[in-house]
Amino acid sequence: MELEERVAALERRMAEWEAARREGAAEPDGEGPGAEDRFWALEGLRARLGEAAPDGAVLFTGAVSLPTEERYEWQYGRTVEALLEDDWSLAADAFAALGHPVRLRLLREVLAGRRTAAELAELPETGTTGQIYHHLRQLAAAGWLTGAGRGRWAVPPQRVVPLLVAMALATP
Repeated sequence: MELEERVAALERRMAEWEAARREGAAEPDGEGPGAEDRFWALEGLRARLGEAAPDGAVLFTGAVSLPTEERYEWQYGRTVEALLEDDWSLAADAFAALGHPVRLRLLREVLAGRRTAAELAELPETGTTGQIYHHLRQLAAAGWLTGAGRGRWAVPPQRVVPLLVAMALATP
């Protein structure tokens, strides 16, 4: 699937999610807090912002335990005003790096504990070692991976939750 098709699919998924949220529907995947406190994160964001951000804000957060027993807790929020003022073209490389199925597979496997090119080369459909290194370098250049010493790769801690958020939004 081409990058434009992937972005269009992501935009459709976001529109569906936003429509469900406006209508007060349950969490899109049927998980999350009960109906009585369905908007606990949203209410907390509103209370924290008060009148400081009249156009609203975006918040994402996560508490993650990976199969490698690494734990991450992370949150990030921005006002709508700040987001709309940003130069979105600066995000193109980060999104483009996620636009290839092999790179997504490599990221998933690194999160699961396969950290070296040799371990990744053992997987079916990931290509030759040279191709794997090409993908690893592209992911590293976009900030999705970092060298962890001795030929090992890791998803930087500040990118684990954003990567999982992106996958949650993009996965039907």
